[in-house]
Amino acid sequence: MGIRSLHCAKAFCLLLAVHPFGLSALSWDSVQPYIFSAVLFFACAALLLAHASIVKMRRYHKRLAKSEERLRLSLWGSGDELWDWRILSGELYRSSSWLKPVELKPETHDFPPNKQQIHPQDLNRVINLLNEHLNGGSAFFEATYRLRTAEGHYIWVLDRGKVVAYATNGSPSRMTGTLKNIHQLKEAEGRMQLFARCLENISDAVLVCDTQFTIIEVNPAFSSITGKDRSEVVHSRFELSLYPSRFMQDIQLQLAKHGRWSGEIREQKDNGDIYQAELAFDVIKDEEGIPLQYVGVLSDITDRKAREAELSRLANNDTLTGLPNRAVFMSKLASLVTVDVVHALLVFDLDNFKKINDSLGHELGDTLLCKLAQRLHSDPRYQNKLYRLGGDEFAVLLNDTNDIHTITSMAKGLLEQINRPFFISQHELAVTSSIGIVLFPDDGSDPQALLRNADTAMYHAKNDGANRYLFFNDSMNKQAVKRLQVENLIRYGLKEDYFSVYYQPKMDILTGNVVGMEALVRFITPKGGLVSPASFIPVAEETGQIVEIGAVVLRKACEDVKRWLALGLFQGRVAVNLSAKQFMLPNLCQQIDDVLEQCELPSYHLELEITEGTVMQSPKLAIDTMKKLRARGIHLAMDDFGTGYSSLAYLKQFPLNTLKIDKAFIDDMDNARGRNMVDTIVTIAHNLSLNVVAEGVETKDQLDMLRKLRCETIQGFYYSKPLSAADFAEFLAAQKQRARLSAIPG
Repeated sequence: MGIRSLHCAKAFCLLLAVHPFGLSALSWDSVQPYIFSAVLFFACAALLLAHASIVKMRRYHKRLAKSEERLRLSLWGSGDELWDWRILSGELYRSSSWLKPVELKPETHDFPPNKQQIHPQDLNRVINLLNEHLNGGSAFFEATYRLRTAEGHYIWVLDRGKVVAYATNGSPSRMTGTLKNIHQLKEAEGRMQLFARCLENISDAVLVCDTQFTIIEVNPAFSSITGKDRSEVVHSRFELSLYPSRFMQDIQLQLAKHGRWSGEIREQKDNGDIYQAELAFDVIKDEEGIPLQYVGVLSDITDRKAREAELSRLANNDTLTGLPNRAVFMSKLASLVTVDVVHALLVFDLDNFKKINDSLGHELGDTLLCKLAQRLHSDPRYQNKLYRLGGDEFAVLLNDTNDIHTITSMAKGLLEQINRPFFISQHELAVTSSIGIVLFPDDGSDPQALLRNADTAMYHAKNDGANRYLFFNDSMNKQAVKRLQVENLIRYGLKEDYFSVYYQPKMDILTGNVVGMEALVRFITPKGGLVSPASFIPVAEETGQIVEIGAVVLRKACEDVKRWLALGLFQGRVAVNLSAKQFMLPNLCQQIDDVLEQCELPSYHLELEITEGTVMQSPKLAIDTMKKLRARGIHLAMDDFGTGYSSLAYLKQFPLNTLKIDKAFIDDMDNARGRNMVDTIVTIAHNLSLNVVAEGVETKDQLDMLRKLRCETIQGFYYSKPLSAADFAEFLAAQKQRARLSAIPG
């Protein structure tokens, strides 16, 4: 706009102001220029104002855009999403940020508007919290819940909002808020809660200390194990009362050096109880590696240690007597040998202990062993020296001595203690013992040799008579080696079937005919030839191999007799010896039944010979077994009558068929006293309605005397030595032929 126009406008305004009649007094031509200039002026002014407003508006929108950008970036950086809910219309607006995968309808009548995406287990809680806020019960709405994404996964969110507008009736009409993805925080929180529950519920005690062992926190198990309440220990120093202060200092040094320490401890509770625990400390460091705290774990091992102690006791102590057992003994003996310490070993057992067990019962036998152990252990001379090796066998180990006087005094003391009567269950038991003694290093260079030689000496002491002690010597060792060789030979012979049966005929003293035979075992090896029965039978009886040998003899004898019966060579009985161990077998009758059935031999043709010593070990049991055998039709004979524990009171109770007179009495018949002894045995047998068999008859004079004494049957070299099965078959054939010829009228 020009200067002129401005002046015109000013003049026009002035004219209107001063002229009394206004525009009406002026002519149109005179004022037209002024009017035009004024209009132009106002138009320009309006344009200027409009331009200024536009510029101002642009600046405002620019600032607003920057503000919105800042807000959007801030929300995006914070992980929050904005939402705006028009409650009445159901319109829902949300900003597009992290929650893009969530699909929401812009308009919905669901309550809340994102109902379809909320986890079913969280929905009621969200609705309750939202209603509480909409009804004015809370200043703002806040809820954490699981929200389903477009992929179908659930994530945890924190939803916060507030009513920002109300309708005319006062009801909420608009609500805005933010939605925050807290899934990682929830997972971390879950892990923390899991760790917290673990610490609350684990049986191990956990304590957190600073680097001076001042306790910061403990879990409940700490109180359970230590007996100390949390309030007592927090902010106090962790100490072990049974250890010097130096102990904790050493732990601290180890932690500084290695970052970890562990070990087993013993500690006392306030009530005086002792507990044992495994304790471990670890160092917790910051990002720069500077130690911040110590974390300790205390595991109660009291019960475990008690069980280990009990297992150790059971492993190292005999369960019956409580004495150290064989394993401990061998370990101690080995340690003495290793360090080359002179010492003596005394091994002993009870004489005839098996008879006590068999007659009075194993329970009483066990009680006897316990009382013996208590008696010896209470004697200061044998404390910490006494061991039970097994059964009724014990050992005394004397350290640092080879003094014969000291050792014999100990042996005599043992015998004296053992000989004192024991009173058990109304029984007074007087027992004896046999002791074998060895010296190291004279009698063996290793534990096995020492124990073996001590057993050998004990065995010889027992053979020399009850209640003795005997030192080991080299001759005993040679005998023991020979015995072991025989034992091994027997084992091999049974495996290779080297045991044969020979037969010695039993002859009728009046007719001279064969009425039976005795089966006798023979051990014949291909290379060594015949092994003497006097050599292998005692060893077999000791080792128990006699049971297997007896079974072989019984089976082979029954097979041979069955064959001879089928050939018509024989109609009598075969006598088979039963050893003491065989006779005591609980299934003896069944074994014999099986053999007879397998060989198809009638029981009438079998006679079993039992020694007097065997039946007298347990007379009542023997009578019961013998009755079972007689009930099967098997004949029974008592062998070696008069040489053992002859008891007429029992003899009349034994269900016998035959008495056999031992060869020792037959050999003694050359004098009157000997003849009278045989006469007495024959008379007793006849008075008991028993047959009599005389063994070992070798001369005609013996035969004639026995005939006069009315002995029915004889057996011995006078008629025949023991014969193999083949030779005996020929003997039977010859006897049958002789009988046939004698029957032909002459």
